[in-house]
Amino acid sequence: MLSVHHVGVQTDHFENCLNWYLDFFEAEQIWQLDRFSRLTLRRLPGIRRLTEVTAGGVRFHLFDRVTHTGKTPSPDDFLFQHVCLVVDGAEELSRIRLRWLKLYKSGRYKFMLPDPPTEIVTDADGIQSLYLFDVNGLEFEFTYVPGETDG
Repeated sequence: MLSVHHVGVQTDHFENCLNWYLDFFEAEQIWQLDRFSRLTLRRLPGIRRLTEVTAGGVRFHLFDRVTHTGKTPSPDDFLFQHVCLVVDGAEELSRIRLRWLKLYKSGRYKFMLPDPPTEIVTDADGIQSLYLFDVNGLEFEFTYVPGETDG
């Protein structure tokens, strides 16, 4: 059986990214590194720092590299299209959407893609979803599956 340990997020604005993840996900910073193994240095040349933040049961490893180009990949490039996170109730989707809008309007964060979150959509099976971008232009889907997470 597989499970996800963490999602790695590369950024070129470390403090902007860290603070946004702490605020948006209401996350907690667990640890931070600035010294790395040979393997990490070979895989991620120029890595300067890495930190873990957690929100609920999800861990994010945020890191920056001096060699980062500062460009977001083209939508036509090979990359993960989005990460989907499950929420416990349909009302949580509205709260998440409003939290993103509030943080965007605060002016405290620089967004690579200033696209607002989508509307909350419901498919034929009653599954509700919301899509939004983090400060780096990475897309997240938040979804509520009736009966799957209900107690």
